[in-house]
Amino acid sequence: MVTVSDTPKFRSYQEFFEFYLREHGDRGNRWMHAIGMLLGMALAVAAFVLHHPWYALLWIPVGYGFSFAGHFLIEKNKPATFGHPFWSFISDFRMLGLMLTGRLAVHSRANDNLPDRR
Repeated sequence: MVTVSDTPKFRSYQEFFEFYLREHGDRGNRWMHAIGMLLGMALAVAAFVLHHPWYALLWIPVGYGFSFAGHFLIEKNKPATFGHPFWSFISDFRMLGLMLTGRLAVHSRANDNLPDRR
């Protein structure tokens, strides 16, 4: 069970994003997030193209299913979504963008010298 005391406090989104990247240190976990997000977005688009908009809601179990599997089975940590759902959702897209543009390594290296907030 997640309690309020388990949730780290952050002074800014940037501070949260540094924490977020540390929580996604395993390449396999990052790829699980990327696969879930891309499949979820494709599913949402296909739902509207095929005139079945309610199917777009399937992005939730698909996207989060892959992400949570990455955390629980690969990274062995708790998803940041539980404590910071909005910032975590935005960070998923930011991390995916950094992955697709090849800039994630730069952010990860800069993040290596930061203290762990777990």
